Amino acid sequence: MEPSLLERYRRDRRQLLSFILSSGLIKDTRTPGGSSTSVSDADLDFISANHVLECAQSGEVLDISRAAKKYHEESARPIMICSKSGDSFFCLSDPKSVGSPPRHVPPSIEVNQTRTHASHLSNLPDPFLDQNVAAPSKPLHTATIPLLGLPSLNTGLSDDDLRETAYEILLASVIFSGTTSIEVCATEDRRKEKSSKFLSGLKNKRDKKNLQSQFAGQPTELIDIIRAQMQISEAVDLCTRRRLMKFAAAKKCEQIEIPQISLELLNGMSKADFSNEKSYTQWKKRQANILEELLCNAKSITSEQQIIGRLLAKVKNSKEWDINMSSSERAEVLSAINKTVLMLSSAPAQFGIHCETYYWSACYHLLVRLYEKLLFGLFDILEEGQLIDEAEEVLKLIKLTWSTLGINQKLHDALFGWVLFQQFVRMDEAVLLDYAILEVQKVLSAETDNEKEEMYMNALVCSIICNGKETKSSLIQAIFFSMSMWCESRLQDYHLHFCQNPGLFRKVLTLALAIGSYTDNEFGEMKFTRIDALDGTAVRKLKTYVEKSANAAYWRVANSIDLESTIERNHPLAQLANELRSVAHREINVFWPVLYQWYPEAGTVSAICLHQLYGERLMPFLKGISSLTEDVKLVLPAANMLDNDLFRLYSSGCGENSCHTSCNLKFHQYQVGEVSKPIILDWIITQHSRILEWTGRVFDMENWEPLSLQQKQAASAIEVFRIIEETVDQLFGLSLPMDIAHLKALVSIVFHTLDIYLLKLVDQIVEKRHLYPSVPSLTRYEEAVFPVMKRKLVDCVILEREVIDKMKALSTTTLCIRLNTLRYIQKHVDTLEEGIRKSWSLLHRGENQTHSKEELVDVSGGFDCIINKSVDELFVANFDSIKDTAADAIRKISDFTGARVVFWDLRHLFLYRLYRGSVEGARLETILPHFDTVLNQICGFIDDSLRDVVVLSICRASMEGFVWVLLDGGPSRAFSVSDITLMEDDLNMLKDLFVADGEGLPRSLVEKEANFAHQVLNLFSLQTESVIKMLMAASKQISALQDTHQEGFRCFGDADILIRVLCHKKDKEATKFLKRQYKLPASSEYDDAPSGELNSKFPLKADFVARGISFRLDENGNRSFRSIKHKLKEMQLV
Repeated sequence: MEPSLLERYRRDRRQLLSFILSSGLIKDTRTPGGSSTSVSDADLDFISANHVLECAQSGEVLDISRAAKKYHEESARPIMICSKSGDSFFCLSDPKSVGSPPRHVPPSIEVNQTRTHASHLSNLPDPFLDQNVAAPSKPLHTATIPLLGLPSLNTGLSDDDLRETAYEILLASVIFSGTTSIEVCATEDRRKEKSSKFLSGLKNKRDKKNLQSQFAGQPTELIDIIRAQMQISEAVDLCTRRRLMKFAAAKKCEQIEIPQISLELLNGMSKADFSNEKSYTQWKKRQANILEELLCNAKSITSEQQIIGRLLAKVKNSKEWDINMSSSERAEVLSAINKTVLMLSSAPAQFGIHCETYYWSACYHLLVRLYEKLLFGLFDILEEGQLIDEAEEVLKLIKLTWSTLGINQKLHDALFGWVLFQQFVRMDEAVLLDYAILEVQKVLSAETDNEKEEMYMNALVCSIICNGKETKSSLIQAIFFSMSMWCESRLQDYHLHFCQNPGLFRKVLTLALAIGSYTDNEFGEMKFTRIDALDGTAVRKLKTYVEKSANAAYWRVANSIDLESTIERNHPLAQLANELRSVAHREINVFWPVLYQWYPEAGTVSAICLHQLYGERLMPFLKGISSLTEDVKLVLPAANMLDNDLFRLYSSGCGENSCHTSCNLKFHQYQVGEVSKPIILDWIITQHSRILEWTGRVFDMENWEPLSLQQKQAASAIEVFRIIEETVDQLFGLSLPMDIAHLKALVSIVFHTLDIYLLKLVDQIVEKRHLYPSVPSLTRYEEAVFPVMKRKLVDCVILEREVIDKMKALSTTTLCIRLNTLRYIQKHVDTLEEGIRKSWSLLHRGENQTHSKEELVDVSGGFDCIINKSVDELFVANFDSIKDTAADAIRKISDFTGARVVFWDLRHLFLYRLYRGSVEGARLETILPHFDTVLNQICGFIDDSLRDVVVLSICRASMEGFVWVLLDGGPSRAFSVSDITLMEDDLNMLKDLFVADGEGLPRSLVEKEANFAHQVLNLFSLQTESVIKMLMAASKQISALQDTHQEGFRCFGDADILIRVLCHKKDKEATKFLKRQYKLPASSEYDDAPSGELNSKFPLKADFVARGISFRLDENGNRSFRSIKHKLKEMQLV
């Protein structure tokens, strides 16, 4: 067997101390007997390494007794590591998991630290382990493999003894084979060619490969590699080679037996061949123990066993053998032992196999262990997870030992696979497992033609514990049993052992299934059956793996869930569901694809197991739910997602080709939707009233100020959408089943919230008719000859107080903010609709995945289409209505904004000043700069997508204002034929203002808006006689002389327009006609000057200044009306 970690540590520690003491770093040593330069008698296992290093650094004399005392003192304390950052020590358990410290005083413990012989080191208490503390659980790759159950060794041979003996057997087999030759060099020559043993062991891998590649295939170099791998002393190896070569030259035979090797070495090697007495004593005792193990096992020669035992006792006694006995006496003892060896060697073969010896069957427990040591030598001592590069060549040499150790090809394959498997478990190197599987497959596929060899291999009996009782099995079956037991211990909780390395899962499962299933009969014998010869056994075996692994994974999570939920601030049931989802994901993504090859229903079994275990804890919680509390919000979504994941896992095993009874088990879902749907609907209804109340409060607090230069919409709209989106996110964030009723309730919240907001916003706008000035009464043109007392013509219309208050709040700035807000609503309604559609689609798709295949066919064919159609109708009916309402509000406010700019803000500058008194003295060119200022300010403030809409409304209102001046300008405005050309130029200038050299509105659109103004000017250009005829033709439409003027509904050629054209024509014929026909008073009798000064402050500009807002116009806004400014400048220069 492979040496334990503790034994390897002790061996390496002895070698390092031996190197330090022999390297000259220690000037002098002092033993209890006085000063001495040799420490061969000192037991290095009980010397403080720290004290030795301190003496080497300081140059002091090493006191062996003091070093031993210090070693015992250090053993009583924890292992410390000293560093610059501070001292640290190792604990045998996790301090965080052991709980609070004990409250009682621990009992005193007496540890016997008396020195004993080195051969009994394995029986000593480990000074680095507290024997009264339970060791922590081992990691996966260091877990213990079940022993083979070989008969125990009677002489207490250690792993080092077996390793050194195995090397001697290999060396003797190579020498006696006669096929190769081995060179024997002096130790001094070897030291010249190679570095010391210690330093050569520290060479890096690359240098080692380069060195070994030079000697690949040469026996001497291969033997040296094996010696280094098996850590054999060069000096002892040199003596052993010399003696065995002399023995081979004298014996002249091809086969050598182990007792002959030991006797020859005892006879030919003496104390002088060793560096110290202790090494010689240990070597001699090992040889004696090997002989005792080989010669004292035969039951038929009891008397001879007693004699051999007494003779070997003399060999072991150093005082008697080396001091009291002479060389002739020692030769007589060895000769007597050799007689027994020759007698046993000549015994007839038990099974009649070629080259079979007595020791094959009588001492197989020792021979198997020795062969294992040879195979372990194939692993690199520097990288133990890899085979050496010369493994194939070394294996050829190892095969030379088969006749000595009783090995055949099948036993070799089984033992090599066993050694590879053990090394894989130790080093966790996956490639070693691949090699082990290959060796196992060789054993399983080997033909059994040779009955004698089969009988021999069956005679190699091992005792193993199976199902709680001792069972006899052959060596190969014991190897398979140990591998199978280890694999089963991992596969029965594969979620724990393979979650970090899922690639090993397939390999371990392959090995377990390749070995097959074992059974023990009533006679205590074990039998293995190949997996492909089973009737349902493989399925039962894999089902056991799945069920036990699922149970273990659940309880491992459940036992730690309370602490984890406290740390994560989550409900235990929700935390448990989340952890089990991870288990389910690993099952379906990692483990099920591997298990599917042998057991397609693995996913179904695992899903049902996890589902039932979690359901036992969930059902009491579901029964106590009455409202959507915080715990419910945490538990139900987690349970629902786990339910869906487990159903997908369940469905994975119920494919078309699956016919196992596991798929007949019904998967009863938790019915989370039945519990959650009523309480979710109640929650939505509660949110509805809360959001409506909050929307009204936010709107009432709105002052219609822009958020920033980039965000020019009102803050209330952003807040309303924030509340809506937060509600939507909360609803779909529940991740719970919902139906169309929940979607309708949610869309109802969105519709009513935005509809109320839009209605409140539109309700703030007054009727546009309140903006227009009073229309003066009709008069006929007549110049005053003598100054007379003029009377006021137009009385101001007194607006209601409510209208006046609204008008104050409806400045051009706030109107632009309202328009920006409406555009913001239009954009975000689309985004909100898309988000709700997407969330609903994802939720609905997730619910469909939990249905069975038959249900999915029905759903996709009928009900699902109906649901989608209902959803589309729901969104069209509500969201399209909101978008239409917002569009109507934009049109209404845009029209109001244009009318306000022209008829309210620019009333004094435009309506009351243009052409007042005379056309030539009050041209439009003096008013256009004010238009330009207003347009620049509005274009820089309004949203880019609404800029043309607002400018068009101002353009339309400007044309209406121009027509108002021509037709409703009052007694102060009269136009002659010569004035028409000037007014047409002014109209063209007004159009050019809005076209702005192609950077403003499209010219076709402006021409359309100015068409009516051109028609009116054309009427003024007609002869009075023609206008009168047109009026007479249209007089039938006038029942009486009254004001039929209606803003926005004038038609070219109607009586109202024709009369007003005649009223404002500076023509005697028109004056006479109006006086004679309609008795209109003369215009000279009235004063139509508006109240207040004409040059009062510009209302719109004053509003901007009062608000204290700084505008930063973009490049487009600055050059929008640049061309008209240029024209005005040219006209001023002229």
